[in-house]
Amino acid sequence: MDDIKISVIMPVYNVENYIRKCLDSLLAQSFKQWELIAVDDGSPDKSGEICDEYAKNDSRITVIHKENGGAPSARNTAIERARGEYLYFMDSDDWAEPEMLEDMYNKAKQTDAQLVVAGYYIDTYYSDTQFYSQSQSLPSRDFKSRSEFREYAYKMFDKNLLYTPWNKLYQRKYIIDNNIRFKNTFWDDFPFNLDVVRDVERVALMENRYYHFMRARSDSETAKHRSDMYEKREQEHGWMLSLYMHWGIDDEASREMIFRRYIERVVGCIENVTNPACPLSEREKNEQISKMISSPETRKALKYARPNSIVMKLMLLPVRMKSVFITKLEGKFISSVKSGNVKLFAKLKANR
Repeated sequence: MDDIKISVIMPVYNVENYIRKCLDSLLAQSFKQWELIAVDDGSPDKSGEICDEYAKNDSRITVIHKENGGAPSARNTAIERARGEYLYFMDSDDWAEPEMLEDMYNKAKQTDAQLVVAGYYIDTYYSDTQFYSQSQSLPSRDFKSRSEFREYAYKMFDKNLLYTPWNKLYQRKYIIDNNIRFKNTFWDDFPFNLDVVRDVERVALMENRYYHFMRARSDSETAKHRSDMYEKREQEHGWMLSLYMHWGIDDEASREMIFRRYIERVVGCIENVTNPACPLSEREKNEQISKMISSPETRKALKYARPNSIVMKLMLLPVRMKSVFITKLEGKFISSVKSGNVKLFAKLKANR
């Protein structure tokens, strides 16, 4: 415990069926100089007790029990306690390959990186044992300057490598010196990482894939209807535009990525309105869809976006037509596939 290199930070809430696999994958790491700060965020199940059980058998594990305050609060609590040279954020219902921490640490030391970004897997389960695995990665690259990273970042955003915290190793000094913390908001990963990359100078990209993000848990937050999804996506789009304005980058490739990302999320918001869990009346749903497909930002996005697949091009046709009726039907179709054929939905989403 006197030579901690990596502080692993893990918010814990209602994951008693998954957390043992997560903790076992951490204990199996070839790299041993880590500490785990597990924050039991007022979990109503036995998740906190399981963490305590592991802590009794391994002095590297510290468990903090606190009242429920959400993942941002849990992560920020752990940041203040962390002692490692680097920070690694892990979700308690996922797991990692045994070489992950060692390879990422070695890359950080070799390049003096403030941020190391690796590939990962999205494992979408459509039964208790069967899943569709999608890999996300780009060729390895050590960025020699801030401008080189910024000019290349659109590719990393496009591969979803810059949104999440669990495929990254963060230099703790950089986080502390710049007072970067998780904001008290839903989907807190994105604004945190935007703050990290805003003025970062030394970034290393690894094509290796280590982390397994487990998707399609029926009780996952990402599987629920959200009444404020459209507003959240609008806010996120504003953050992305602000980042690129700060960077002074407005090239065609970056602009296309930003607006394709936006319009794809508008389609997701339409599905959110049309899925069976949405409590709005049919009239209210029509009004919401009309607002989304007619907004100036949507029309601008349709102008710049160049969808990568025929499926996405077809999905955008009703939006281009400003047809509330057809767009609504499309949203219902997406909802039916999402709930009735998880494997197909995962494949379509992966190749959109």
